[in-house]
Amino acid sequence: MDTTASNSATGVHVEIDDVQSGALRPRPVPYEGKFVFLRVDDRHAGRALLRRLLPVTAGGGLPDVDPSRDAWVAVAFTYQGLRALGVPQESLDSFPRAFREGMAARAERIGDVGESAPDHWETPFGTGDVHIALSALSSDAAQLERELERARVAYEDTPGVQVIWQQEVKQLPTGRTTFGFRDGISHPNIEGVGLPGSNPQEAPIKAGEFILGYPDETGSLPPMPSPDVLGRNGTYVAVRKIHTNVAAWRRFLRANTSSAQEEALLAAKMVGRWPSGAPLTLSPEHDDPELAADPHRVNNFLYRENDDRGFRCPAGAHVRRTNPRDATIIGDARMHRLIRRGTTYGPPLPEGVLEDDGAERGLVGVFIGAHLERQFEFIKAEWVNDGNFIGRPGEKDPVAGHHDGTGSVTIPEKPVRRRLQNLPGFVVTRGGEYCFLPGLRALRWLAELAD
Repeated sequence: MDTTASNSATGVHVEIDDVQSGALRPRPVPYEGKFVFLRVDDRHAGRALLRRLLPVTAGGGLPDVDPSRDAWVAVAFTYQGLRALGVPQESLDSFPRAFREGMAARAERIGDVGESAPDHWETPFGTGDVHIALSALSSDAAQLERELERARVAYEDTPGVQVIWQQEVKQLPTGRTTFGFRDGISHPNIEGVGLPGSNPQEAPIKAGEFILGYPDETGSLPPMPSPDVLGRNGTYVAVRKIHTNVAAWRRFLRANTSSAQEEALLAAKMVGRWPSGAPLTLSPEHDDPELAADPHRVNNFLYRENDDRGFRCPAGAHVRRTNPRDATIIGDARMHRLIRRGTTYGPPLPEGVLEDDGAERGLVGVFIGAHLERQFEFIKAEWVNDGNFIGRPGEKDPVAGHHDGTGSVTIPEKPVRRRLQNLPGFVVTRGGEYCFLPGLRALRWLAELAD
């Protein structure tokens, strides 16, 4: 069986069948899923669990042609989890500093301050007790349940391993996030994988930006943990639980507009897309559900060519900040590309309601890349919570930035730009962890560790 995907123009060969399916596959639509965190109290039990999970964990990056079989379980580890399994100290020391320290220790750098600070996180995030993170996603509820049952039997039948946190996620009936916008549109074009990106105009990005063991955009191999069998075909995952303040979002829009039409436009300017997913760059005046429904058109644009000055989609809009494409910015956007997956939890706030109902709602975000510091942490620190790279020092992402009621956002307009003041916080971090998602050979190596 051929276990590689290749790009004939570059000669890059990615051992796709050794890469966990959870690393490269786009999120299914629609989707149902579950996240489970485990604590390992005995390293022998932890290794026994991995042996039981191996048959459940699939490799490969391409979705199955039969949606009823398109489900997967991914297994990832925190630094403390690798220690709990008995990974040799020499190997532990070979992991990058950000991973070894963990997300909570680096909270201030990535903007998790104030209400989002680790002191306020949901248990067990940031405590060191999270050792193994399981995730399961599927477009078919019955298949998801079958895969979850196989995983559940594995960890429930393993004394010395404890379930310490669970979170169900599910696409809302509207197909949108709790803020009311379609999600999951953009997926990078990765060289040598054989899975086309969502933007036909995006040149393939080096596989080493996402998977360890291959050249990245610098032309070099990214640092990889040792031994080679542990690091190769693995990647890093930032997992975050985010609460969305939907009522505050709606009140802000209402307070800064005078009609429903203006309200919809302002929301689109802050996000960068209309609720249907149609991009402002291609449809600047009104939502276009027909455009949004066309997979060949909905993401087929560049900023410099179509909207360099941001009169259609502001440079500070959420989607443009987190993926500037070819826009004129300080730095190289291709060095900071991520695979992003947002999954929704909790009920939607009923339409038209402007006061918070006390329900927990938001998203569990999964951010995948081979370089934690220059991908996830850079984007959070420099693009989401600062504006220097677009010439707006002090301004933050209007949707995902850490706001305390004193922030502002600039919207280019003719003849005079508009500047909105006193942005409240629309999102609150409930917790997060840095995880390592190993290849399948690495999972077997971990399962077979000896004292």
